[in-house]
Amino acid sequence: MRVVWEQLALPVVLRTIGAELVHGPVFVGPLLSSCPMVITIHDLSFIRFPALFRPANRLYLSVMTRLSARRARRLIAVSAWTAAETTGLLGIPSERISVIYHGVDPAFRPLPSDEVAEFRHRMGLPPRFILCVGTLEPRKNLVRLVEAFARIRDRQVGLILVGGKGWFYEELFARIEALDLQERVVCAGYVDNEALPLWYNAATLLAYPSLYEGFGLPVLEAQACGTPVLTSNASSLPEAAGDAAVMVPPDDVEALTAALDMLLSDEALREELRERGLRHAAQFSWQRTALETARVYHMALRGC
Repeated sequence: MRVVWEQLALPVVLRTIGAELVHGPVFVGPLLSSCPMVITIHDLSFIRFPALFRPANRLYLSVMTRLSARRARRLIAVSAWTAAETTGLLGIPSERISVIYHGVDPAFRPLPSDEVAEFRHRMGLPPRFILCVGTLEPRKNLVRLVEAFARIRDRQVGLILVGGKGWFYEELFARIEALDLQERVVCAGYVDNEALPLWYNAATLLAYPSLYEGFGLPVLEAQACGTPVLTSNASSLPEAAGDAAVMVPPDDVEALTAALDMLLSDEALREELRERGLRHAAQFSWQRTALETARVYHMALRGC
């Protein structure tokens, strides 16, 4: 249905309303549109890690993103890493790409302690837990996170995975069972943005060891809530985290275990990361994102 709407119905609608510009905010735009087009590239993981995607999804994204990128007058990349990937993997000249970072909603902020305590009691959360936010899919590197969690010294700490089921998640559940972690690892399912700030505030730290991200918004959201962050040193995540996170190679379970132990035991480090994270996240706003996006629209309309 998305393809039918995007490629057949939308061009008719654009002609009917006399549109002067169309923006495809998720990789793909209407190829038959008669007006100039802008598209946003979030990441190219479906090209870098094709085995981690269902064949139909991979084929659609690979073909349509390439065609849309060539057709678009301007492209928006959500990080400098993604911009470089777009040039390297899709052959798009860098001068046609604008880097525009995501923002952070003001709802993501440190919340009153009594509000967080009430939430923790209502949800039955452990006193200390590691939080991971993201769709349950292989790219998020959750199997290695679970393996590292199984090795940490503090057995009273829990691990909570917040995110809906994506694809190829069977290995994750099998590993949780094999390591006998059913009582300590909780899959909380999808959580909407209204409740998500409470989860960040209640967590001892965020662990986000993703293999590949176009930006990594949970890192920034956690920092804006004052939650210490552990993330990967791969792809765009150093851009998202700045100097306010502990970073490890995503394929190194021993390094991930050591980093978890360090953060859980070192309160001074957590406080330092909290302060750094709040300063770093304050630089990102959706207002700034919107202004920079509007500039790209004007550039596309001027043909530059």
